[in-house]
Amino acid sequence: MERKTDLLIGSHVRMTAPGYFEGAVQELLSYDANAGMLYTGAPQNSVRVPMERMRIEEGKELLRAHQIPLKNIVVHAPYIINPGSLDAEKRDFAVSFLSEEMKRAAALGVRDVVLHPGSYTTGDPETGIRNVIGTLNRLEIPESIVIALETMAGSGSQIGRTLEELAGILDGVTAPEHFAVCLDTCHMFAAGYDVLDADRLLAGFDHVLGLKLLHVIHLNDSKEPFNSHKDRHANLGRGMIGFAALDAIAHHPLTSSVVKILETPYIDGKPPYREEIAEIRRGCLDPN
Repeated sequence: MERKTDLLIGSHVRMTAPGYFEGAVQELLSYDANAGMLYTGAPQNSVRVPMERMRIEEGKELLRAHQIPLKNIVVHAPYIINPGSLDAEKRDFAVSFLSEEMKRAAALGVRDVVLHPGSYTTGDPETGIRNVIGTLNRLEIPESIVIALETMAGSGSQIGRTLEELAGILDGVTAPEHFAVCLDTCHMFAAGYDVLDADRLLAGFDHVLGLKLLHVIHLNDSKEPFNSHKDRHANLGRGMIGFAALDAIAHHPLTSSVVKILETPYIDGKPPYREEIAEIRRGCLDPN
């Protein structure tokens, strides 16, 4: 396989005080990354710092200085949003809070906002999918923003455990130009997809959704076995998927323009991203 020297790869980076967006860019640069994913605030709550304190222009200038386009930066919507909830108040919150998150993403200048489709809790998948569609169709989506629905492991009542479920959601949205998909390798492996065969995986994605909708890849190994429906990320090559399969997806010709983001666990309390990015770029694990 021909290895791309300009591979689009990065990791989750923190956007916290005092540097905020500028600090997030500095962090991704410290990993020798040319992409990154961030939350606009803590993913577990709705507390947000005013945008004028976020050092946005300083972060953009730093990206320009290193020739990294803003499309390589991805925002992840917080976990507290559940578009598929049976509770109407929770769906109302999803609409209002996600609309605000998208405004913040637009202010940062990014394109893609990754979103978990949610859970149907005590209902059924069909009702959950209808609720997701209804919630998404109520959103005020800025012109520049695309919501990338994430493939899920299928634990509990998660929506999005199959590509067909995501296709059903996308078939129902009234502004399809504002929607795409984020493929998570750990989640798909846990959901029963053959992640070990990159050609087969991408062909299946293309058949159900179309590769033009693949905007982001979360490149993660899995601590749990195939078809376990358990979402537990492992470091690259240290899990049940293995390094070779993840490397093949990262360097596949069909994913060359897709941003890859690592969400792998810290090791001994430290981020492993600089080392893992180097491993993917050279195509082999560091024996140390």
